[in-house]
Amino acid sequence: MRAMVLDQPKQPLQLRDVPKPKPDRGQLLVRVSTCAVCRTDLHIVDAELPDPKLPLILGHQIVGRVEEIGEGIKAQFKVGDRVGIPWLGWTDGECAYCRSGRENLCDNARFTGYTIDGGYAEFTIADARYCFHLPERYDDVEVAPLLCAGLIGYRSYRKTGDARRLGIYGFGNAARLIAQIALYEGRELFVFTRTGDKATQQAAKELGAVWAGGSDEMPPERLDAAIIFASVGALVPAALRALAEGGIVVCGGIHMSDIPSFPYADLWEERVITSVANLTRRDGDEFFEIAPRVPVRTQTETFPLEEANTALDRFRAGKLKRTAVLVVNAVANQ
Repeated sequence: MRAMVLDQPKQPLQLRDVPKPKPDRGQLLVRVSTCAVCRTDLHIVDAELPDPKLPLILGHQIVGRVEEIGEGIKAQFKVGDRVGIPWLGWTDGECAYCRSGRENLCDNARFTGYTIDGGYAEFTIADARYCFHLPERYDDVEVAPLLCAGLIGYRSYRKTGDARRLGIYGFGNAARLIAQIALYEGRELFVFTRTGDKATQQAAKELGAVWAGGSDEMPPERLDAAIIFASVGALVPAALRALAEGGIVVCGGIHMSDIPSFPYADLWEERVITSVANLTRRDGDEFFEIAPRVPVRTQTETFPLEEANTALDRFRAGKLKRTAVLVVNAVANQ
């Protein structure tokens, strides 16, 4: 099968013919239709995340069809079913975290497109426990970005509780998806972008934000919560200063630059800083239930599999206005 392979970080992916994988017990063999490109893929290629499996097939926003079913899988999947494969690819199911509903923190977890091969290939295998049936409303290109930007964004959003005034720092893929749910649920949305990025600020207002400005600005009202999607540590103290008493700052990325020091007074009055790690199956079930009701809409730009390096390069350079989606095999329209 064709696959785009990372041999070493900081090197381009190589198009190769590699053996088609075979599913073990509890696994599905999936014929990949599409795979969205994520900033985490860039972090892996650019050596910002340590110890990836090498050589590695990237990709963890995978949409495909079940081609073969391994032993031990009950009736939840059948050959031909459309499935989505996310970042969290395997957990031991036995540790204290797994047994307490916090499988996202499993010390032995494995991750799709990082510690196990992912979807920049014609076929992939996946643990059936961590595959999702996808809403019929979306076609294979539209739904791909929901499998990470949507899922991790949703977990970040849920950590804000019932915050009425919600700030979002960094208005990229995840932010645009979660903003739609926040507005659907009646939140007041305040969007922070790079200083001077008037085009993105205008886009946020057109979506429904009550205010949009630079990340160096203070909002007109104190926020009950803020989500930071940009991987810029300096935004953490900036967001703290924008919070009302008892507010929370949620760091929604897997990688962030160092957070600079800040006065304790900015944290006082029971303000909270928290991170978000991975996802749980419950997050996925909840998100894929609400997404088609909103409906959450994605904006995508497609590339053939062999142009994965082009998609990554454009992402790194900030030249993508939509989510890049690799089209690997025939795409089905729902």
